[in-house]
Amino acid sequence: MIWRLDYRAHDRFIAPALATAALWRLLAGLIMATLLYFMLNQVYFLFFYGLSDQNGRSLYQEVLSGASPMAMYMLLFSFGLMILATGVSVRLLHRRPMRSLIGPVQVARAHFAAVLGLLALLSLALLLLPPWGMGDALVPNLPVGRWLLLLPLSLLGVLVQVSAEEILFRGYVQQQLAARFRSPLIWMVLPSVLFALGHYLPEVAGDNALMIALWAGLFGILMADLTARSGSLGPAIAVHFWNNVSAIVIISVPDDLSGLALYLTPFSMADEAATRAWLPVDFALMLVAWLTARLAIRR
Repeated sequence: MIWRLDYRAHDRFIAPALATAALWRLLAGLIMATLLYFMLNQVYFLFFYGLSDQNGRSLYQEVLSGASPMAMYMLLFSFGLMILATGVSVRLLHRRPMRSLIGPVQVARAHFAAVLGLLALLSLALLLLPPWGMGDALVPNLPVGRWLLLLPLSLLGVLVQVSAEEILFRGYVQQQLAARFRSPLIWMVLPSVLFALGHYLPEVAGDNALMIALWAGLFGILMADLTARSGSLGPAIAVHFWNNVSAIVIISVPDDLSGLALYLTPFSMADEAATRAWLPVDFALMLVAWLTARLAIRR
């Protein structure tokens, strides 16, 4: 049944967190990871500030605004610092390696490949079935030839970004909460609320900001469910990767990083109104992706 909760694999996923499940460790770990991530980001971006050209145009400003493919890559790969900060926090406060946040590596790898493969087939079906295209909602952006040239590095950058978010929210926070509380209302909902707050960006998304935050909250709950069913981050990373590739590498929309991904996509949304009209479809696609992932891992 669709709504059957089969979370037996979740016990194996949270097992490494049981020995240090005290709430103070989680709070201290989040504070440590946040401060370390902030400091590393400062060093990272100040480095680019020092690369300003002779005309006074700062690569640092380009990175902040996503105003070139190189700047977008710098933004995407900066999420690697989130992985590093989380890993250091887990090692120091919980005395366990960062790989324990992912779950059994072989399971994660197998489920990632299975889910991503089935989502690729879903994408092909959506491309071939009517309605075709998005009409006036899209405007030409990056030349296709250049887009193809940039595609491998773009995919790698998105993989780093989504892996960082899954390791932090569905890995660290979900594991530690589930080790302390048995109720899914806590370990599934609380990380998703934090995830939604992180995607509430009215200065980027404008009038769509609240709807996008709600979308992110529901997305977080579904990814928490997939993680509990799988016992690893493999399915959640695959779905998150598929979603963000669509929004950052295929069609740019005003949402979080994807609102700045104009320089990595062959097409972009014409305006906020077009994005708002597309959001209900985006909610439906999220649910379809979740069901597709469940089919792939047979849970």
